[in-house]
Amino acid sequence: MNVDQLVDVLRSDPGFMEQVVRWEEIPAREARYAPFPARLDQRLIPVLEKRGIHRLYTHQARAIEEVLEDRDVVVVTPTASGKTMCYNLPVLSAILQNPDARALYLFPTKALSADQVSELYDMIQLTGADIKTFTYDGDTPGTARKAVRQAGHVVVTNPDMLHSGILPHHTKWVKLFENLRYIIIDEIHTYRGVFGSNLANVLRRLLRLCEFYGSHPRFILCSATIANPRELAETLTGRTVTLIDDNGAPVGRRHFVFYNPPVYNQQLQLRQSVISTTRDIAGMLLRNGVQSITFARSRLVVEVLTRYLKDMVRDPLGNAGRVRGYRGGYLPTQRREIEQGLRAGRIDAVISTNALELGIDIGSLDACVLCGYPGTIASAWQQAGRAGRRQTSSIIFYVASSAPVDQYIVTHPDYFLRKSPENALLNPDNLYILMSHFKCAAYELPFADGDTFGNAPSPDMLLTYLSEEHILRHVGGRYHWMAEDFPASDFGLRSGAEENFVIVDITDPAHHVVIGEMDRFTVPMLLHENAIYMHEGVQYQVEKLDLEHCKAFIRHVEVDYYTDADLNVSLSLLDVEERQDLPDSMHLCLGEVKVSTLVTKFKKIKLDTRENVGFGFVRLPEMDMHTTAMWWRLPDTLIRSFSNDTLENGLMGVSNLLRIVSPLYLMCAPLDVVVVYQVKSPITDGPSLILYDSFPGGMGLASKAYRMQRLLLEKCLDIVRSCRCPQGCPSCVGPVMEVGEDGKAAAVRILTCLLDMLTA
Repeated sequence: MNVDQLVDVLRSDPGFMEQVVRWEEIPAREARYAPFPARLDQRLIPVLEKRGIHRLYTHQARAIEEVLEDRDVVVVTPTASGKTMCYNLPVLSAILQNPDARALYLFPTKALSADQVSELYDMIQLTGADIKTFTYDGDTPGTARKAVRQAGHVVVTNPDMLHSGILPHHTKWVKLFENLRYIIIDEIHTYRGVFGSNLANVLRRLLRLCEFYGSHPRFILCSATIANPRELAETLTGRTVTLIDDNGAPVGRRHFVFYNPPVYNQQLQLRQSVISTTRDIAGMLLRNGVQSITFARSRLVVEVLTRYLKDMVRDPLGNAGRVRGYRGGYLPTQRREIEQGLRAGRIDAVISTNALELGIDIGSLDACVLCGYPGTIASAWQQAGRAGRRQTSSIIFYVASSAPVDQYIVTHPDYFLRKSPENALLNPDNLYILMSHFKCAAYELPFADGDTFGNAPSPDMLLTYLSEEHILRHVGGRYHWMAEDFPASDFGLRSGAEENFVIVDITDPAHHVVIGEMDRFTVPMLLHENAIYMHEGVQYQVEKLDLEHCKAFIRHVEVDYYTDADLNVSLSLLDVEERQDLPDSMHLCLGEVKVSTLVTKFKKIKLDTRENVGFGFVRLPEMDMHTTAMWWRLPDTLIRSFSNDTLENGLMGVSNLLRIVSPLYLMCAPLDVVVVYQVKSPITDGPSLILYDSFPGGMGLASKAYRMQRLLLEKCLDIVRSCRCPQGCPSCVGPVMEVGEDGKAAAVRILTCLLDMLTA
């Protein structure tokens, strides 16, 4: 069955359509073309014609013209619009005209690097030129690394390898740094928060070395649609960048279906599980031969859905290869095999985290199912763009969970369809991050008196501090590295933890096998002892977690449940940066806090019914993080007007509303900020609402919330007043069974009081 036939069937099904909140049909759009730029090396035109490309899309032609005019550019167009040509053609043109020219490609993942190298290699083969293209990452054999350093015209890597494997060893890369012509950074919308702030500093280090070696490379950046692409590109590079966002590529017809699972308890407004609803829709696509991809927000949900769908298609021998899971933690060989299976059509359904959101070529899929809101509008459109990549009709299902933000999106589809995608927010001058990279830069090349570090604040203070700590030594007008350690190995770019845990299958005592990996921050939730770890739908029990050696030992089991851990969070005040004192002991603050997290116990949840069938205790050490927070301390008169229970219910309701509103209006992912309430806060010594950044040192989100707190509170009040539930539901303050029968009214009173106090 093709997509058009499926659309007719679904639209004639009253049971299905009853739960469809909105069916948006986005019409197809014709391509707009432009001729090849005159300054492009003419030897490339026959190569393109052999590949069936006789003209360029308008955005491709303009991007190439700007690059050939020696300008930095950022290209912002949707998935499958041919952004790769915008950098491959000028790079190949430059190398054909000057064999000494070099280019450095940066991709956020190894999978994307491998995919893009394959396409570039195919083009090079058609030119017949001796242009050497190499991937340089953690999987590159030691025997090949010398050849890459000396002979690679195009070096393809990732920010992590540039940070720890190339820049600290720049004396081995003289040929690259002396002749570097272009730096290509793809998928820049992924570089937000900690990762983006780290990359901006890595690029400061890179450009500092280029200047030392006498090269002046240009940047070609590409991104999916975000609200501030030029600002992001300029923050990353420290340069003025030309924006190209007029997409000339064709687009096939798309059907976007907003589906809200049925309510099974009208009084409490409880809905059918988003997981079971997603399973039903993905299963329907599978039965009708519609090749699909399903995106879930967590590794656990990916594994649960993979298990469900594999059970649907398992043959008498137990094989279920038509359905595959895909997420971080799978080994590279397994991920490549799944990608090839999708391209070849051997896989009918894949269930993935956002690991497949980026532009890896996985062939022509017909349908996409979003299991809950991905967290940002930009991510949602990226994921939706994985279907219909060959200009054919496609269908996308957005299945809402009972989470407040999901219910807001599904009941306000125009917010999703018409709202500009989010800003990518980063803070390269975050002191934690800047200091780490400044030490790396000093290790790579001594700082002379008066030197700058990109567009970072004056480095004099940092140089003085590092000298006093005996990390640098000031001799002859230069600051030289004198510590014994290797600074780039002390931290990773994507989080505060540089070490990954390997996951070892010990089912066969004679043959232990590493089947995956996991970052340190996720391990306490998913790899504690006695956890059920799921991998491609197969269940394992964690037998031992070795914290010292970063290993988890697991054994295959057959059980009808999975586990989910509880995380306890406590806050303590470090410093107050700004404070507004209002009457009646109310105050508003912005400051530094310490966040301590501890996993204490886990629940056992039955696979088919999702009921709780037991629990266990977790014994792991506490983890601490310093970050930025803002908070409201409630006025005394308001506090005394509530009973203790009603006050807690009202605070819970307001915090739930802030969790809906904050990501939408701060333009960030829901996981980027955390909102908590405390009836007796150790920070304020009273009932308080607290919002903090979920990154070490903060990314500026709490500070932004502090400046726009009136708007956030007004939007919370709008949502709760416009919600038609009598006493609370997942779309506003939370289910009445959690916030109590008085929670909604109490939340309205708290919000009204806070706004009145701000106005007075």
